[in-house]
Amino acid sequence: MGRRRKIAGLRILITGASQGIGRALALAAAGRGAKVLAAARSAPLLTELSRESRPGGGALETVQADVTSADDRQRMVEAAVRHFGGLDVLVNNAGIGATGHFAEASPERLRDIMEVNFFGLTETTRVFLPLLRAGVTPAIMNISSIVAKFGMPGRSEYSASKFAVQGFSEALRAEVEKDGIDVLVVCPGLTQTNFSQNMIEKKSRVQLDHLRGMTSETVADEVLKSLERGRHDINLTFQGRLLVFVSRFFPRLADSIARRKVRQVFREEIAASKISTDKKPFSRDPKGSARETRSPLGRG
Repeated sequence: MGRRRKIAGLRILITGASQGIGRALALAAAGRGAKVLAAARSAPLLTELSRESRPGGGALETVQADVTSADDRQRMVEAAVRHFGGLDVLVNNAGIGATGHFAEASPERLRDIMEVNFFGLTETTRVFLPLLRAGVTPAIMNISSIVAKFGMPGRSEYSASKFAVQGFSEALRAEVEKDGIDVLVVCPGLTQTNFSQNMIEKKSRVQLDHLRGMTSETVADEVLKSLERGRHDINLTFQGRLLVFVSRFFPRLADSIARRKVRQVFREEIAASKISTDKKPFSRDPKGSARETRSPLGRG
């Protein structure tokens, strides 16, 4: 457990604040008296966010920035100093995803996901550490995912990026404790946002959108509770907590369920492959024993 803190008066930067969880969190924090700096790539969406904001004793400022750009990361630092004189809480929320099996994806897809979800997060954290060391009850809040605890088929690259965030967060927590900085991680389950519509690619045959239960506003409320209480690591939604429980204590069962699900969605291809294999012609070698005739290029 980290330190307890009050939301009112905190200077908070939120990345990816123009939509979904980030947007809901910016509005909720400002409404509770925090001084919020909302960062995102879309200027029109940030303008809309500013118009909707009705801070309850707090303030909401915006800065157009991309976490993958070194210049933009520095722009966020300068905006935090200009508007609020420093920073108390960094919320790393910006992220992208994709679905589809790894073997069918391009190398660029993995690199794009890691660039935003991991490198963007770590380098944003790096540039803000000096400000956070001088902050009031400072904290780094990383918005991760339940797939950081169990790799989800059809979401291998996204899972990998969130596993990386989990490992980074746990190591960094020990490193910056001497500076009085808490490192907190919130892992939402499937949430009702535009995240799936904004994916780089959406090719997974295992559809999960119908399971999206929590609203962005509910997640935002849980994030603020975690920040107030200094809870290091929380998992959201019943399905998410159940998945983490099964993965931790019954790993063979979790793996078996995942494999069975993949086999179900690929059953036609598996059946076709089996038929093709069964129909391969056989010939006899000089000693009279049957052997399978193979293409000089291998199977098929």
